[in-house]
Amino acid sequence: MRTGSCARTRCRGKCRSTRPAAAGACSSRPATPSPIPSKGRSGSFFSGASGRAESVQGAEGDSMKTLPLAIVILMGLQDPQTKPLAIGDPAPDFSLPGVDGKTYTLADFASSKLLIVAFTSNHCPTAQAYEERLKKIVADYKPKGVALVGIQPNSPKGLRLDELGYTELGDTFEDMKVRAREKEFNFPYVDDGDTQKVSRAYACKATPHVFLFDEARKLRYAGRIDDSEEPEHVKVSDLRNALDALLEGKEIAVPLTKTFGCSTKWASKEESVKKYMEKLAAEPVTVEPVDEAGLAALRRNGSGKLRLVSFWSPSRAEDLPALVEINRMYRHRAFEMVTVAVGSPGDKDGVEKALRQAQCSAKNLIVAGQPAAFDKDAAVPFTTLLNAEGKVLYKAAGRIDPLELKKSIVNTLGRSIDKKK
Repeated sequence: MRTGSCARTRCRGKCRSTRPAAAGACSSRPATPSPIPSKGRSGSFFSGASGRAESVQGAEGDSMKTLPLAIVILMGLQDPQTKPLAIGDPAPDFSLPGVDGKTYTLADFASSKLLIVAFTSNHCPTAQAYEERLKKIVADYKPKGVALVGIQPNSPKGLRLDELGYTELGDTFEDMKVRAREKEFNFPYVDDGDTQKVSRAYACKATPHVFLFDEARKLRYAGRIDDSEEPEHVKVSDLRNALDALLEGKEIAVPLTKTFGCSTKWASKEESVKKYMEKLAAEPVTVEPVDEAGLAALRRNGSGKLRLVSFWSPSRAEDLPALVEINRMYRHRAFEMVTVAVGSPGDKDGVEKALRQAQCSAKNLIVAGQPAAFDKDAAVPFTTLLNAEGKVLYKAAGRIDPLELKKSIVNTLGRSIDKKK
């Protein structure tokens, strides 16, 4: 999502234009006062129009190898059909499926004094950083009559593989069930990804994006949860301040703040995702021979990156599609994948054919004989993940478990945007 001149830089409040920003341009001048977040992770960023423009995360992945997740500040990036909610507006109703099998509407929260509608997602590193804080808010304020519903706004059709580099899960409904179960969400988690009607009604700019409604379900606060993605740098807890004010019968000092996180993935991006996939499909696929010494060097891993190595053969290539997907998710980070086909030199044509069919443009090798020089336990198929020092982080003799492998990768690389060195 490259828009404007700032798409290749980390903005971080360094743009000092004194003129109004055009759509897609970089600006640090809020139209009305709003707290500027304290020193959060590079990648936190802020919009130019209080409560109306968003700060969003975009241009993620391979399209910008020099900056794995380019951070841009946009004033005009929103779905054409959205109209921002104003303070005092009623809460738009919804009827959405929850990961617990129930369907939720506004009426399900009628007994609560206050309602937080929190748009969040699985894939976004910023949203992931706030999951525990949302749970803590529920634990702290539920006894005071506050309810929270989490809404996943993204269409899987608008999400590219290289935008999944900080997660093991996408934003499908099935993936939502996994995240809610593993993170033990203490609030309903519902899906709007199919139609995105609710996300448009609320004008969800990014994840996370929160809306606080009073007992009459009038909007009283909208924007960010607090001022830093990194908990240790939080100085202003905006949502908690708004909750405390309403519960004490006071006016909210700052009712609108600027969101920061990952831009909402509208279904209208489907065509651009298709073009991205076509570009990936056109990448060259090559195969090189490797000997025992090469396998031993491969095992030591002096690359400075995580290294995923998978041994296979044309007759045992079931995992190639999943491995290709994993490579596309993480290759813009400190990660590389190497496939090693086991066979004779005469098998090269069959190996190349299988790799081309799988669109495997990683580093592909072919070795004659068995892969014992790499690992005494290695057979076909055999897959292992090595850290930068060569330590085994994941090993599978036989078929891989894609989810567990992705977890091993992302838990090692980290779930927040890579710091620029």
